[in-house]
Amino acid sequence: MTEFQKPKNYNNNRENTSISTVSTGHRRYRKSACSIISSDSDIRFTRRKLTSQTRCGCCIIATFLLFLLVAAAAVYVGYTYFLPEYPGDQIYKGTFRVIEGDAFSMELADPSTNKFKATSRDYQERLNLLFRRSSVKHGYRGIDVLALDGTEDQDLIVHFDIKIDPTYVDIKAENLEAILANEISVEESLFFRNLTIDANSLEVKPVDALPQMITSTAETTAMSEAMVTFAPYVPRKCAPLSLRYCDNLGYNITTYPNVLGHRSVKEVRENVISFRELIDAECYRHAYEFVCQLLQPGCQSGDLEDEIILPCRSFCREFLAGCGSRLTEKVKAFIDCTKFPEFSTGKRCFSKPGCVDELKTKALSPRICDGTIDCPDLSDEKSCSYCAMNQYHCGIGRTCIQKSQRCDGREDCPDGSDERACLTLLPKVKEDAKIHKISPHEISYHQEGFVVFNERGDLGKLCVESLNRTLSENKTEEVLSTVAVSLCKALKYQDVKSHQVVKDYEDNISYVKIKDPFAEDLNFIKTKCSSKQVLKVSCENLDCGIQSTHSKTSRVLQKMSTHGDWPWHASLFKEEVHICDAILLSSTWLATTMSCFQGQPKAEWTARFGVVRLSSTSPWEQERRIIGMVKSPVEGSTVALVRLDHPVNFNDFVRPICLPDDKNIAFTPSVHCTTLGWARGREQLQRVQVKITDKEKCENVSISSVNSICTETIHGQHDCNEEEFAGSSMVCKSPISDQWTLIGVTNWRIACTKTGMERPRMYDKIASNIEWIRETIANLNTT
Repeated sequence: MTEFQKPKNYNNNRENTSISTVSTGHRRYRKSACSIISSDSDIRFTRRKLTSQTRCGCCIIATFLLFLLVAAAAVYVGYTYFLPEYPGDQIYKGTFRVIEGDAFSMELADPSTNKFKATSRDYQERLNLLFRRSSVKHGYRGIDVLALDGTEDQDLIVHFDIKIDPTYVDIKAENLEAILANEISVEESLFFRNLTIDANSLEVKPVDALPQMITSTAETTAMSEAMVTFAPYVPRKCAPLSLRYCDNLGYNITTYPNVLGHRSVKEVRENVISFRELIDAECYRHAYEFVCQLLQPGCQSGDLEDEIILPCRSFCREFLAGCGSRLTEKVKAFIDCTKFPEFSTGKRCFSKPGCVDELKTKALSPRICDGTIDCPDLSDEKSCSYCAMNQYHCGIGRTCIQKSQRCDGREDCPDGSDERACLTLLPKVKEDAKIHKISPHEISYHQEGFVVFNERGDLGKLCVESLNRTLSENKTEEVLSTVAVSLCKALKYQDVKSHQVVKDYEDNISYVKIKDPFAEDLNFIKTKCSSKQVLKVSCENLDCGIQSTHSKTSRVLQKMSTHGDWPWHASLFKEEVHICDAILLSSTWLATTMSCFQGQPKAEWTARFGVVRLSSTSPWEQERRIIGMVKSPVEGSTVALVRLDHPVNFNDFVRPICLPDDKNIAFTPSVHCTTLGWARGREQLQRVQVKITDKEKCENVSISSVNSICTETIHGQHDCNEEEFAGSSMVCKSPISDQWTLIGVTNWRIACTKTGMERPRMYDKIASNIEWIRETIANLNTT
């Protein structure tokens, strides 16, 4: 066996060698014994004794740990033996009747069927979303749909339980019913979309307070049907305004219940002190007008019942921005701005007062009477010398007309809007008469409705009675088909979906007939219609990329944009701040860039349409919430699609852009291309003309991909007063067509300077994304 022994020395010349970690430089340091390891010394471990200071620290730590242990034991004992017994969830039973959008079938009466499970799950999800976003969200525990009943192929009655934890929220059945009533009463409900619920049928009661329902049963071969009897409904009526504090509103009639749920002036007086304190706090300049319009809303007469008049949505939004932090959660639940009407819908609402004075205060007096509308009530243009009282403003330019000049055969407005859509489609003539019209422009295009002729402001439905008497069945069908095709084309729809002769059930309606069915130009004259046989037409596929406020002779594109120039352009706002732009592809989909949302924390995004000045609120403006985004799967592309919470209303100021069919359209020399930017300091939307250039010019400054399009401005440094936001689109117009097509979307914010120093205008190709875009819109629109 070989023995290995530790050598005495590693170096023959030096018996004691040491390695030190201390620097050997000129600067001297105090050496520590623990930093030196001697090769010929034993390694020893020593234990230092605790000093009195160290022992004191350990005692403190031990005492603190013991205190925590005792506290935990006390909490456990208190929670186990002394905490009051949990009261359990409070259950409220609710019911309502769906009168449109859904119907009862015998299959829904059986909870074991797939149809019952799917339908009950749908209503459960709708109700869950509503209450989880309401003032009771902290104590809300869920919804159970108990039963679905009704009469075969008629109204559907939904019975459900609402579970509330009283530990977290103090709520009554009346409050839950008010939350539901407030949602189903809005014109475009977020949670009951495509459904019409009878407000009179709504009832929410505690389990121990529910009255016994009176039912009458009728035996059938399958099973018995239960018919629920509801209390009679009291129609809404206008009443004199009797709250003296709100005498200065400009009207003297109101209605109950008001926006905040008060059912009488007595209830209003009991709560008015807290609202007066809010107004006295001066959190918003027009707080008095807004609060009084909540407590004593306006009222107007209606056919079946009187109608409440609310503040406009933009007015509500400004009030909450100033005073929202001072409101309780219960009051905020009633003041949901998404449920207030937009001025652009034509439904009468109270806009913010003093718009003209506010423009003057902001040093924006040049905008008054300049032909571009900056106030939702048109007060900045209708108070001008060119516009007399009770006249229609043309909506564009500095011209007003009398109502009788509408469809009189002569164009009086700069864009010819007073002579367009004289033959149109309307679902109901009486409903159209209620719309608060401020210009000849239609509030919304109607894809389906009765054929109606407008002459000098008077409307008449097209009666087919004379055709049936004088023409054969085949000839009558030929004439009606010609009218349908011509009408859809005139309204800028590509196809006729259907046309049919139906009986008219509206009373006190005027009628017209075709003077000569075989004339090249159709003319209409007034007539009686004893049979009430009228023509109903449905169109489809609205023309895209059309500037409907333009004609070949009336409008020339200017650098400074006006309303209707670019109806597909949208501005994206994150919590009321303009961040990006986008472009409208369909009624619910926009195209923009992913870079808008990168690095942005979760927040509420909205899209605004019909905007040409960011600091103004036009009557054409529409606003929608963004509820989803889909990223492009194409490699190297930053294009994104965003979805709106509900469709926009198509009109002359909000229309979709065309998607490209020809991938080479942007590279044709004769093609005319445009992008849009916002003027610095003026917040004015401006047109920027661009042309395709060599990609090398962009590659010298930035990184491009196979999906990139490099452009440069046509006018160079002379066209450099605007800032292009990320998501702004590049659109091109062919010389053989009046339609504009989307070619690209920019993924960065562009501000140009002198020639040679400007950042290149580079866009992501839409053509490489076209299949994905069409497929995404088609698939998700069906869900």
